[in-house]
Amino acid sequence: MENSTTQSLAIDVLSKVFGYQEFRGQQEEIISHVIDGGDALVLVPTGGGKSLCYQIPSLIREGVGIVISPLIALMQDQVNALVENGVRAAYLNSTLSPTISRGICEAAVAGKIDLLYVSPERLLMDGFLQFLEGINPCLFAIDEAHCVSMWGHDFRKEYVKLSVLHERFPKVPRVALTATADAPTRKDIVERLHLEDAQLFLSSFDRSNICYRIVPKNDGRRQLLSFIKNEHQEDSGIVYCQTRKNVEKISEWLNKQGLNTLPYHAGMDTSMRQKHQEKFQKEEGLVIVATVAFGMGIDKSNVRFVAHLGMPKSVEAYYQETGRAGRDGLAANAWMAFGHADAIMVRKWLEDSTASQHQKMIERQKLNALLGLCETIQCRREVILNYFDEDYSAPCGNCDNCLTPPKTYDGSIDAQKALSAIYRTNQIFGAVYLVDVLVGSSNARIMNFNHHRIKTYGVGKDQSKAHWFSVFRQLIAGNYVDVDSENGGLQLNVKGSQVLKGELKIQLRHDPVIEKSKAIKEPRSKSLSASNFDNNVDKVLFDALRQLRRDIAMEHDVPAYIIFSDATLVDMVLKKPQSSNAMLAVRGVGEAKLEKYGEEFLEVISGSM
Repeated sequence: MENSTTQSLAIDVLSKVFGYQEFRGQQEEIISHVIDGGDALVLVPTGGGKSLCYQIPSLIREGVGIVISPLIALMQDQVNALVENGVRAAYLNSTLSPTISRGICEAAVAGKIDLLYVSPERLLMDGFLQFLEGINPCLFAIDEAHCVSMWGHDFRKEYVKLSVLHERFPKVPRVALTATADAPTRKDIVERLHLEDAQLFLSSFDRSNICYRIVPKNDGRRQLLSFIKNEHQEDSGIVYCQTRKNVEKISEWLNKQGLNTLPYHAGMDTSMRQKHQEKFQKEEGLVIVATVAFGMGIDKSNVRFVAHLGMPKSVEAYYQETGRAGRDGLAANAWMAFGHADAIMVRKWLEDSTASQHQKMIERQKLNALLGLCETIQCRREVILNYFDEDYSAPCGNCDNCLTPPKTYDGSIDAQKALSAIYRTNQIFGAVYLVDVLVGSSNARIMNFNHHRIKTYGVGKDQSKAHWFSVFRQLIAGNYVDVDSENGGLQLNVKGSQVLKGELKIQLRHDPVIEKSKAIKEPRSKSLSASNFDNNVDKVLFDALRQLRRDIAMEHDVPAYIIFSDATLVDMVLKKPQSSNAMLAVRGVGEAKLEKYGEEFLEVISGSM
C-alpha cells in the first residue's frame, strides 16, 4: 500500500471513528509502519494513545486484529469503548459462557469482527492457534509487553510463550507495546518475542500533566486526608498501601472522615473485588484504597490523583502506578508519603522472597533507584526520565522540588568520602558494603579484602548508616555514579570523578524523614480542567455536561468516561458547538458518538448560551 494512501486511510479512521483530527507524537509513523506489515516495539507513556497504534491498523488491514491483553477488566473496558465508537470488537475470556464464546468465534470466522481481545492464557490453549489460522489475523498486538521480562516489574510466565506467534504466523505483523521499560527490559522483550527485526518507536516518557510530590511521612493517614480534602474533595482517585491489612484500615478510616472509599486487594472475595472495581469505573468521586493488585486493568481516564502511603518496589512500578492518573491529559497529582520504615519493609519482602540471588540483586538496584528519587533535590521529573535513559532539561515547574525547593547542604565532602570508598574498593561493590567501609565495620568480608587498611575505612563513622545510604542513593539519582547491571557494583562516571577531585561541588538534601513537611504551592497545571475556566458560566456548563454524561452512562450501564472523557467535555465548553458539523470538531467526538449522543449535548450547550 502506498504511503500516501496509508496515511490518508489512517487519518480518515482517526477522525470518523475516534473523533480526533490529528495524530500525536509518533502515532502516525507507527500506524503506517504496522499497516504496511512491519513489526514494531512501541514505548508510549500511559495516556499517550498507544492503543490507537494497533486499533487503526486493525480497521484498515484485511482480517482480524488480535490483541493479547493480560487483564480481563482492561480488555472489557477497551472493547466497550470501541463498541461505543461503532467498531466491531469483542473479547474472549473466562467470564463468558461457552455459548457466548462460541458465538464470538463464529462471528470472527464469518468476518463480522475487526478486533478480538484475548488473554495470553486463552491464546495458548489447545486448538486456539488453529482457530486463528481460520480467521485471517491481520496483526498481533502484545499489550503490556514488559510482562515478558524478568527484569520488568510485572513478569508473567505466559508471555514468554508468545514467541509462538512468530513461528506460526511469520508473515503477520506483530506490535509489542508498553508504557514502562528500561533498557534491560527492552532488550528482553526483543529477545523473548523474537522482535530482532522490529522497528523501535521510543516516545518520551514524560507525563507533563502529572505533578509529582513526595513528602516526609509524619502521620501518613492525616497527611493523606489533608491532601484529598484540600485538593481532590470530589475527584476519583487511587490510594496505594503496602499491605492488605492497611488497605482495610485506611479505607475504613477515610470513610469515617467523610470520604467515599472502597477497599481492594487480592485477599478479598473475587465477586466483591469485581463489584468494587465496577463501582470505581462507573461512579464519579469514588476513591479506591488498594494494594498494587488494583489498577493495571483500569482504563478510567479521569482519575485525578494517585496517592501512595507505602513505597512501590521500583521506579518502573511507581511510574506505572502514578500513570493511572490523568490519562485524559488534564491536570493530575501523584502524591506519596515516604518513610524509611517503608523501605525496610520492601527490602525485607525482597530478602525473604524465593527469587534467585541474581534477581534479588536486580531488585535491590531498582529499590535504591526509587529511594534516590524520594531523596533527590533535583527535579523529580528529570530523575524519572533519566532512569528511562531520557534526557530532560529541568526544572519542570510541576513537581514539589521545583515548586518548593528542599532544604539542602554542601554535600561535597560527604560525596567525596562516598566516592573515594567506591574508587578504593575497585568499583565492584554495592552500597551495603561501601557503607560498612565508611563507618568502620569490622566484618569478615572487609577483613578478607583488606579494606580495613584503605584510607577511606572509618572516615564516616561520625554519621549513621542511614545517612550514608542516603548519600549513595542521591549520588545514584543525581547520575554521579553508575550501577553495574551485572553485579550491582557502584562505579565512578565523569561527573562523579569531578566531585571526587574537587572540581565540582554537590548539594545534598537533609534526610527528609526528620524534616517537617511543608505546605506546597499550588501545582502548576499544563492542562485545562473545570477549575481552570475563566468564568462561572463555563463552570456551570461543564457541570451540566458531566451530569448529562452521568445520566447516559447509567442508562447504558457503562463508565461515564466511555461516553465522553473529561477532556472532551472541556473541549465542548471551550468550543461551544452549535451544529453537528461543529460537534465533530470537538476532540473525541466521532461519527458514531455524534449519532448516539450529539443532539442531547448540543441541546445542553445551546441552553447555556
